[in-house]
Amino acid sequence: MRFSKSFEALTQLDQKLLYMINVKPVVNYDAMFSDATRFYRSPEEPMEYETVTIRFRTAKYNADSVILIADGEEYPMTRFLQDELFDYYEARIHLTDKKVRYYFRVKSGKVICYYNQWGAIKELNEAYNFEIIPGFKTPNWAKGAVVYQIYVDRFCNGDKSNDVTDGEYVYIGAPVKAVTDWNRLPEAMDVRDFYGGDLQGVMDKLDYLSDLGVDVIYFNPLFVSPSNHKYDIEDYDYIDPHIGVIVEDSKEDRYRTRVTSKKNLEASNQLFIKIVQEIHARGMRVIIDGVFNHCGSFNKWLDREYIYDSSEDFKKGAFVDKDSPYRNYFSFADNRDDAWPNNGSYEGWWGHDTLPKLNYENSKELEDYVIGIGRKWVSPPFNADGWRLDVAADLGHSSEYNHEFWRKFRRAVKEANPEAIIMAEHYGNASSWLQGDQWDTIMNYDAFMEPVTWFLTGMEKHSDSRNDSLYGNGRSFFDSMKHNMATIGAQSIAIALNQLSNHDHSRFLTRTNRKVGRIGTLGSKAASEDINYGIFKEAVVIQMTWPGAPGIYYGDEAGLCGFTDPDNRRTYPWGNENKELIELHKEAINLRKRHKALLRGSVKELVCGYNIISYGRFLEEDILIVVVNNNDEEKNVRIPVWEVGLTAEDDVVQVLMTTEREHSTAHLGYSLPKGELNVMLRPYSAVVFKKID
Repeated sequence: MRFSKSFEALTQLDQKLLYMINVKPVVNYDAMFSDATRFYRSPEEPMEYETVTIRFRTAKYNADSVILIADGEEYPMTRFLQDELFDYYEARIHLTDKKVRYYFRVKSGKVICYYNQWGAIKELNEAYNFEIIPGFKTPNWAKGAVVYQIYVDRFCNGDKSNDVTDGEYVYIGAPVKAVTDWNRLPEAMDVRDFYGGDLQGVMDKLDYLSDLGVDVIYFNPLFVSPSNHKYDIEDYDYIDPHIGVIVEDSKEDRYRTRVTSKKNLEASNQLFIKIVQEIHARGMRVIIDGVFNHCGSFNKWLDREYIYDSSEDFKKGAFVDKDSPYRNYFSFADNRDDAWPNNGSYEGWWGHDTLPKLNYENSKELEDYVIGIGRKWVSPPFNADGWRLDVAADLGHSSEYNHEFWRKFRRAVKEANPEAIIMAEHYGNASSWLQGDQWDTIMNYDAFMEPVTWFLTGMEKHSDSRNDSLYGNGRSFFDSMKHNMATIGAQSIAIALNQLSNHDHSRFLTRTNRKVGRIGTLGSKAASEDINYGIFKEAVVIQMTWPGAPGIYYGDEAGLCGFTDPDNRRTYPWGNENKELIELHKEAINLRKRHKALLRGSVKELVCGYNIISYGRFLEEDILIVVVNNNDEEKNVRIPVWEVGLTAEDDVVQVLMTTEREHSTAHLGYSLPKGELNVMLRPYSAVVFKKID
């Protein structure tokens, strides 16, 4: 007889009798399991020269031997525990200060198989072997934390006295504009339009964020900058007075007065100190955005727009004066002394002259300064809890220097604040930065946003294309997750930022309409047409039940739509929120916080089909089952819940949460005959079950 997904299992007595006469059931690959959570690896984040206990699970009486193979050395594993269905094996390895990679070899009769992060396999692919990096510890507060991203200009206007005024300065060839209608949608050229959102507005809404269940606020850039997105920083030492505090103003040369006045700059920094204190008082943390690959042409080090030229408080910029102390901060095409002033040829990031690339290799002073900035903002009196690093892999002019810089940056930040997080923006394989000496984690596009988006909508994350072969493809969903989670690594996955939307991509709710385009081709109105709330709710359930740190982009929880930037940067709809979606988020976040399995537990695929997925989250006796039906019709799904330990005849699961096109909850109990959960799912729905104690 064979164990299978339908759980045609031998009874315990039959297994014992067969074992005694040396007749074993067919190898049960589905029962095999191990990962890097605390039951299967203890400690989870070991230090150098520490002893680590590694554990592995098989079906009961199903293995003749289990061998742990770590860097080529074999460690026979001993069965230390047995329950109704499973045998548990363990072995101990003694670490050095070097990385260890390991896998398992299982022998059952004549059958030999292997197990690593890909699962049970007949031929070993070492790329998916488990990995231990001694001494690589990530902040405990970030593990599973709920993160809320705020694009400040579009969140809430709490202080109108600091608003950018019409024509206050010229940016990218035209005067900036104050948008007086908070509900006006962004226009195609939006970068110089300001709605007035500021830090006081965030302060005013902290109770809302706390009530929502937010653990961490991640701010898009806050430093002095001429754009509304602020990824073109002109002064890393100060919060922009336009989102901070303006105490000194002038009708003439207004921008120069506002952003160079030390009174304004210091007052704005004091407001940041105050808001961090208020956030911390509510038990939340703060992550700020670090844009260190490039700065802005307005930057005081370059000063192409002559903002700082006449101020006694600032030294001359490199664009203005050949004797500027910042001359080597940039790569000028013509570096002769007689090329100054007005040397207009310098390296810009991706060719943008408003984004001059910083030339670290040619300036130790620049390197020291920026590393000092990294240290400054996570230290008293500012006390931010970490950095999100913009285009972090692009910094410098070589891969070698890039890694060298981030090693130095990490040492400085962690010395200043050992619990600070270092989270990088990155697309593609980031493993070379996630070795415990550079970044802690990444914004999780490859192992979250993209697989979820492809499976539920078939859309590319910008809404620029559609792929029907990936739409509803459960196999692709799980395989993509496994592959990319393996390259990221266990420590980093536990705190990876799992977003559905952010400031660089279309809103997820818009992706549910499966329309390809941007506002330039389809217009803003199309972003809200034909959207499917059922699909969006499924995505929220996956987000709040998947390993990592779920990240809510401001307004997603209130029903904001939008194509990719700038349309994704609409204002928060205060007074017009979708209250049902807000309640859904509260419920899902509360569910997450109540269950340790969702914060730190294992994840295991259970069902994979067309527009159907189910997985289990489990840690000790806390066991949850998640099932998603992304079809437009009802589906009956049989889930082998025995694979996550639900085996007894008297085991019962309860529905903790359901979502449909119209959100609802239920608390029905389901029995589990033969370790299987048989459930009928409504169209576009998700259900979370829990084992009843």
